[in-house]
Amino acid sequence: MNTIRFDIDADGIATLTIDVPDQSMNVIGPEFLADLDAAITRIASEEAIKGAVVASGKDSGFMAGMDLKYFGSMLVGEGGKRPSPADIFDKVFVLNQLFRRLETSGKPVACAIEGSCVGGGFELALACHRRVVGDSPKTQLGLPEILIGLFPGGGGSQRLPRLMGVQAALMYMLQGKLFRPAEAAMMKVVDEVVPQGTALARAKEWVKANPAASVQPWDQKAFKFPGGAGGFNPAFVQTMVGALPMTLKQTQRNMNAPIALLSAVYEGASLPIDRAIRVESKYFARVAADPQAANMVRSLFVNKQAAERGARRPQGQPKAPTRKLAMLGAGMMGAGIATVAAQAGMEVVLFDRDQAYAEKGKAHVEEVLKKRLGRGMTPEKMAETLARVTPTTDYAALAGADFVIEAVFEDVAIKAEVTKKVEEVLGADTIFGSNTSTLPITRLAKAWSKPENFIGVHFFSPVEKMPLVEIILGKETGPAAIAKALDFVSQIKKTPIVVHDSRGFYTSRSFGTYVQEGVEMVAEGINPALIENAGRQLGMPVGPLAVGDEVSIELGHKIVTAAKKELGDAYVAQPSDAVMAKMVELGRLGRKNGKGWYDYPESGRKQLWPGLEEMFPRAAVQPDVEEVKERLLYRQLIECARCFAEGVLETPEDGDIGAIFGWGFAPYTGGPFSHMDTVGIGHVVAVLERLAERHGDRFAPTAQLRDMAASGTTFYHPVSSRAAT
Repeated sequence: MNTIRFDIDADGIATLTIDVPDQSMNVIGPEFLADLDAAITRIASEEAIKGAVVASGKDSGFMAGMDLKYFGSMLVGEGGKRPSPADIFDKVFVLNQLFRRLETSGKPVACAIEGSCVGGGFELALACHRRVVGDSPKTQLGLPEILIGLFPGGGGSQRLPRLMGVQAALMYMLQGKLFRPAEAAMMKVVDEVVPQGTALARAKEWVKANPAASVQPWDQKAFKFPGGAGGFNPAFVQTMVGALPMTLKQTQRNMNAPIALLSAVYEGASLPIDRAIRVESKYFARVAADPQAANMVRSLFVNKQAAERGARRPQGQPKAPTRKLAMLGAGMMGAGIATVAAQAGMEVVLFDRDQAYAEKGKAHVEEVLKKRLGRGMTPEKMAETLARVTPTTDYAALAGADFVIEAVFEDVAIKAEVTKKVEEVLGADTIFGSNTSTLPITRLAKAWSKPENFIGVHFFSPVEKMPLVEIILGKETGPAAIAKALDFVSQIKKTPIVVHDSRGFYTSRSFGTYVQEGVEMVAEGINPALIENAGRQLGMPVGPLAVGDEVSIELGHKIVTAAKKELGDAYVAQPSDAVMAKMVELGRLGRKNGKGWYDYPESGRKQLWPGLEEMFPRAAVQPDVEEVKERLLYRQLIECARCFAEGVLETPEDGDIGAIFGWGFAPYTGGPFSHMDTVGIGHVVAVLERLAERHGDRFAPTAQLRDMAASGTTFYHPVSSRAAT
């Protein structure tokens, strides 16, 4: 066996040490499945074996889920066509059969968990008769598959409710929420939490002391679900009746996996475990057969991980970790960057024009760290982290910094002045990053003597929570700057995308169209409530007007004003420009001053400003919600496609990751490029042509899209044809 080391000690206890070669974390692939099959056969058939312990041979943790490259291969049938759900069922049920054989082998099997144990790895643990966990603040356990468009398909949806009750299990599975060791023990999900490094020894002790403990609770005649289950149990019925509408509301009916999970749990709870796991595999196969799952897995897991592991890092560049960061600007953005940098172990010089501002920035760092106390943060660690942040107004204090990030006021002249003063201290060989969201990097780089060492590093607010960093290349940005920026992003554990210079780059430019189209519709007299609801139903986090308030109507107006000044006669005016100018004139600047598209009373919930109807009289004929959703979606799609055609984006992977993690583009699609591939480029072009004829050239398809439609190619793969769905 190549993935499992099988050892038998003097007491007849077999230790199955999982160590999948060429993988940083143990994952489930075809070779592991074959080895586990052979190991189970030995455990069940050899009399000398009295029981078994499953453990990991990797320091990285116990086990993750399925190797998603292997999972992807399951979704490819003959001739490249997607297989039927029945074909997928035959493939995925193999895992359920193996885990079932393990728990019915007739021998006690314990699981020794050190480090993270999630997805299929946790389902393997659930199939053991005893779960012993080494206590570590880094250890997490659970079933997060829902976050990438799937749900537990190795018995997890059936065993977890049988351990902790249906209601609690659904709360964790529907949210993809993970357990810490103590929490898992409290919820009866694991049996013991022991000092880190002792789980294997304790698991062996249990097996030796319990030779007859080889029957799972759900295989015992008197078994009952904790809290009850079944169609005649009031608590179970109430849970399921409430779970469905809540899930539909949360997902806006866009996600397949949560509904399939609810179905699998509901049906499985009334069945013996052997039939229940078949029900689970049936629903899992249905979910896997739909392109939604493949798109989400690709963007939210495979491509995201590739980006984080340096897929866009220039080859041949030596590792360039940041040790001392010069953080220019101590506002919310600068203080946020200082926070994540200090947490990553870097020394941070937090510079601002006024010492009070600089001190306020450090106070923000302290405030964030305080909120983490008791959640992996200790008072000692907090003190160490804070000590790494030095607020200052003295440029000389920046000496020794090996990376600079600038987050000062969005004005070219102000940024240029600061940039030149920093160069006087550090020299032009230092890599300089600008955290601008709209100003062209190539232009800003003129203030640095070596523009090849100047790069855009665009963070999203709040920095501590937002996972994406957009790396922007100016015309002269060199490979050393790219490597330095990407290494910094890796240090702070964010997800990077790499794009080329453009006004608004990729994320701000494309995301802005969502807000802009919402404003255009307000100007046309479309009901603002309809616009907002359509945005949420589309799968966006909030409606376009609410987003406009959060970002600030005033900021949007300033960006438009700056673009007009920069582009002159080349600027193409939009009806939304005048609308935002009017709102600013009325002092309705957004959430920051308590009034924008919405009113924000000090007590009570926000509500759409009643004055909108008077200011923008309601059209006599209102579109239906699908028309509004289409406009909001396709206005984003065409801007993303333009970024690709213009070379702002080099890869569809960056486009999908940037859209989902940067501005919350409907995750169920897998991103704008995955969505266009899925519905078919020909269909996309046809819709855009119709919208352009009705609403203007902002919807006009690119020449590249037309060519792709004619040739039958897609962003990710060339295909002969693709039907619209």
